[in-house]
Amino acid sequence: MKKTRIQQLSKRLGIGILFLVVISCKSNKVLTAGELDKSLSAKAIIKTHYQNEIDFKTLSGKMKIDYSDGDNNQGVSVSLRMERNKAIWISAPFGVVKAYITPERVSFYNKLQDEYFDGDFSYLSNLLGTELDFQKVQNLLLGQALLDLKQDKYDLELADENYQLKPRKAAELFKILFQIEPKNFKIATQQLSQPLKNRLLEIDYQNYQKISQYVLPNSIFITAIDKDVKNTIAIEYRNIEFNNSMNFPYKIPKGYKEIVLNKNDI
Repeated sequence: MKKTRIQQLSKRLGIGILFLVVISCKSNKVLTAGELDKSLSAKAIIKTHYQNEIDFKTLSGKMKIDYSDGDNNQGVSVSLRMERNKAIWISAPFGVVKAYITPERVSFYNKLQDEYFDGDFSYLSNLLGTELDFQKVQNLLLGQALLDLKQDKYDLELADENYQLKPRKAAELFKILFQIEPKNFKIATQQLSQPLKNRLLEIDYQNYQKISQYVLPNSIFITAIDKDVKNTIAIEYRNIEFNNSMNFPYKIPKGYKEIVLNKNDI
């Protein structure tokens, strides 16, 4: 990979690293869609969604990320490691960019530009227009609802061969929509928007696969809109393994300049 390409992607990898993970494995069979059960209630669908949440200790593999802002297209392959409820670790080739996410912090560094970021989830929360924490990020990565569906009541519709849920009591400034696929009751689409600010985050899980006893996203497409700026991210993951012993090598090198994030970095 050319050095200039890694430089162009490094900040976007650091800022957007929370949204750039979906899991797949080419040797595993992609699961076909199930049939909708029209007798199910919204409450039953939500209950099954959480009953089907996977329980594992660790996950590791590779992922390929293709990014476009409408004018430029870039691609990069990275390594992924995850310890459930504790850590997410991502490394670009040769460790030139690394990210380490825990329930307490979001951190990354870039060896090519001798810089780093180390802070909480506040910037990413402002970027999305919704409060983020480690649990929400982990849910996103595993095909679970970003928000807690058990906290509100939802109206149910059938749309695009999925169960579609919308809050019964809509918020004035913030709109959400979830579609749950009928075979595994995992998220098919989740959409968070702020219409008055012309901001939208849409995450589409295009299909699912089964690795051992675990059902995981096979492909994902992310659209992020902020006013007239539109970014899209397509992701493919390979060689996923579960429950292996692993470590998370991460240490910010001495002498690096701290990155102060602002809207110009989006």
